[in-house]
Amino acid sequence: MVHNNFNPSNLPPFAVGFIQFDVKLGENERNLAEVRTGLAAMDLKSPALVVLPELWAAGFDYPRLTEHAERGAAMLAALREEAARYNIFMAGSLPERQSGTDRIFNTLYFVGPEGVTGSIRKQQLFAPMEEDRHFSPGDNPQPVGVGELGLLAGVVCYDLRFPDLIRSQAARGAQLLAVSAQWPAARRKHWQTLLKARAIENQIFVVACNRCGTSDGIEFGGHSMVVAPDGKVLYEAGDQAEQAMIAIDPHLLTRGRKLFTAVAAAPYRFHDKDKFVDLPTLKKIVANYRKIGRKVVFTNGCFDILHRGHVTYLEEARRLGDCLVVGLNSDASVRSLKGPERPLNDERSRARVLAGLGCVDHVVVFEEETPLKLICTLTPDVLVKGGDWPVEKIVGAEEVMAAGGEVHSIPLVENFSTSALVDLIRQGEER
Repeated sequence: MVHNNFNPSNLPPFAVGFIQFDVKLGENERNLAEVRTGLAAMDLKSPALVVLPELWAAGFDYPRLTEHAERGAAMLAALREEAARYNIFMAGSLPERQSGTDRIFNTLYFVGPEGVTGSIRKQQLFAPMEEDRHFSPGDNPQPVGVGELGLLAGVVCYDLRFPDLIRSQAARGAQLLAVSAQWPAARRKHWQTLLKARAIENQIFVVACNRCGTSDGIEFGGHSMVVAPDGKVLYEAGDQAEQAMIAIDPHLLTRGRKLFTAVAAAPYRFHDKDKFVDLPTLKKIVANYRKIGRKVVFTNGCFDILHRGHVTYLEEARRLGDCLVVGLNSDASVRSLKGPERPLNDERSRARVLAGLGCVDHVVVFEEETPLKLICTLTPDVLVKGGDWPVEKIVGAEEVMAAGGEVHSIPLVENFSTSALVDLIRQGEER
C-alpha cells in the first residue's frame, strides 16, 4: 500500500500576474512609470501577486550599478506604495548592496502593503553577461512568507536552470514559484520548457515575468507565463509589452498532490564513505570535472578532532567553487608535525567524519608533511588555507597561481582549535 500523508493546501483562491515590458537601461523613473501604467491597466483583486522583470528599475547598467543599488530603498518604497494602493503583493529583482561591504547582489524582493516581506538573492550568476564580475552570488535560498499566499519560492533568471534551488524551497512548503528574468529570445524554447518542468517536478504554481525589447544587440524573449502544477500553461504572453492577471484555483494543486506527492520524497541515497578516495581515483574524478567546467577547490589539514571552527572554514571554502577536495594528513604525517601522541583519531576515522559533511565532496590522504605534491598533481582552480596566512606563504600558492588559479586565506573562528580541546580534555582527566 502506498501511503500519502499530504496535507491539503490551505491557500485561498488568489490571482497571479506580471508586467512584461522593455526595461530601459539606467532609467529608473521611466521604468517605474511602466510598472504603474501596467498596474493601472490590470483587474487587480486581492490576494494577488504581480511579478516584474529582473532588475526592472534600471537593467544591467553596470557603470552605475552602485548608484542604482543605493536607490534601491526608494524603488522598494515606490513598490510598497503601489502594493498598498491595490492591496496586493509584488515581486521583482533589484541590485542590493550589502551593508558595510562593496558586495552587490541581484536580489528578488517580495513587497506588500506593509513593505518588504522577504527577499531571495540570485544564486547562479550568468558569466556570458559578465554578472560574475559585477554581482556576488547569493546562498541559502529560503521561501518567503507573503501574507495570505503563504510561503513563496523565488528565483532570478539563470537560477531557473538549477532545479535544486526550487526543489529545496518547495520542500519547505512553498506552493507558488515567482521567477523574475531577462531571458533572451534566442533561448525562448528553453524558457518555456524549464518553466513547465519546474512546475511539474515540484507540483507547484509558477508565475514568471520576462522582459521584452532589445539592449546592446540582445533581443529579450518576453513570453511571460503562468503555469499550473501539472504543467498546463494557464497564460502565456507574446513578445511585446503586456500585462496580465490570472485567477488561480488552489484545487489544481491539491488534486495532484493528493494522488501522489513527488516533492515530499527526499531519501538519502548516497554513501558518504565513498567520498574517501585514493589519489589515482581522484585524478580521474577531477579530470571529469574539468571536462564539464567545474571549479575545483582544495584545502588541507589534520582535522584530528572536528570542531565548529573546522566546519565553518570548510563551508566557506566550498562556497568558492563547485566542489571541495580535502587533503588529509596521514597518521605518520600528523605525528611528524604534532608529536608522538597525535593523532587522537586514525586517518580512516578522520576521513570518514570529514566525508559526512555536506560541504565536502572528496577526501584524500597524503603522507608528506605538506600537500605540495598533492596540489601539483591535482592543480586545483582554488587553493584555500585557514588562518592569517599571507598568500605568498601558503604551500602550493605559487604553483596554483602560475596555472591561472586563485589562492584564498580564510580567517578561522576564534577560540576554537584542536590543540586547545586536547589540553582541555587532559586538564579534566588530571582532576
